[in-house]
Amino acid sequence: MKKIKTPSFIIRKEKLENQTNDLMKTLSETFPFYIAGYSFKTNNFSWIISYMREKGLWAETVSSDEYTLAKSLGFPINRIIFNGPAKGKAEFIEAVENGAIVNIDSKRELKWLKECNSSTQNIWKIGLRVNFDIEEQCPGESQGGTEDGRFGFSLENGELTDAINFMIANKFPFSGIHLHCSSKTRSLNIYKAISAIAVKIVKTFNLNLNFLDIGGGFFGGVPGKPSFHDYFVEIKKILASTINLEKTTIIVEPGISLIGCAVDYVTQVIDVKETKHNHFTLLDGSRTHIDPLMRKSSYTYHIEQSETSSKKFVNQILCGFTCMENDRFFHLNYAPLKEGDLVVFENVGAYTMGLSPQFIEAYPRVYVEEQGHFELVRKKQKLPL
Repeated sequence: MKKIKTPSFIIRKEKLENQTNDLMKTLSETFPFYIAGYSFKTNNFSWIISYMREKGLWAETVSSDEYTLAKSLGFPINRIIFNGPAKGKAEFIEAVENGAIVNIDSKRELKWLKECNSSTQNIWKIGLRVNFDIEEQCPGESQGGTEDGRFGFSLENGELTDAINFMIANKFPFSGIHLHCSSKTRSLNIYKAISAIAVKIVKTFNLNLNFLDIGGGFFGGVPGKPSFHDYFVEIKKILASTINLEKTTIIVEPGISLIGCAVDYVTQVIDVKETKHNHFTLLDGSRTHIDPLMRKSSYTYHIEQSETSSKKFVNQILCGFTCMENDRFFHLNYAPLKEGDLVVFENVGAYTMGLSPQFIEAYPRVYVEEQGHFELVRKKQKLPL
């Protein structure tokens, strides 16, 4: 570790391999037909995306830029899932006409279907994103709370009914429903509720679906939390009561559960200083790289010291390199750190590399570690002109 340059992100390939293999194995053991789409928004680093493609995952994209990135990194259009409310019109039409799974999230997209080449309808794979009151099903667990989630067509107020009727009236192929929900807890209850709503919709509208998109948001690689097996068994148990799983493809869109635990962030002590009231330890990394929204209250980490000069513990404040006073990681009651010591922040692969700002310094290096060998896969970037 001392040989690498800091600050840097380290992709732990073995951990990534274990998580990805576990996902695909568990899906194959649970559902006759399934698709796993890697969530680009969680971490859109090109090495990771290419790795997921090689492992057999599809691309799950939520913008025209992500859709274009998927194509440029080798995903055929018919192995792209196109989600989100802000799709570009040209990309939407291209995706529909070339067999991508397109989950419609807004009314304008329904109108765009009329501009698609009707001669390609035999390969259309159109789904509707469902908005439903997950907070009512799982009090205190949803991100939107009592203000509701903001995506998809509302089941409760009839907008979903209108969207389904639009599809039927225009004789557009209607292949599936998309039920992803953002939750605070990632609990099994959330996925039980999603599954129960799917069953309710299928019964209410008498649907024969080609696919059912559960979405993502699963735990992964976190001791004491649900495993892929735990989630998928509960989902299957509820769906199988109504939905023919021999004819319906189950889609999941993991992101954090695959990459979260597989990336570390390595920083080095570059200075220590005493003030009237505090002992500050300055790192060459920044909190903005691993906590872009400045919300975390704790971190998983370990320290690598060349040698300990004192057995006496000191209360130190670990700080980042930026000129913001709140660029502080945490208080550390530990043997005094000194210049050259390493602080390694663990499990930081999700919503960090893609959100890291080019603030004061440009994006840091990225290494891939495999069996102790470190390969540089992104050089330290330069600030834009």
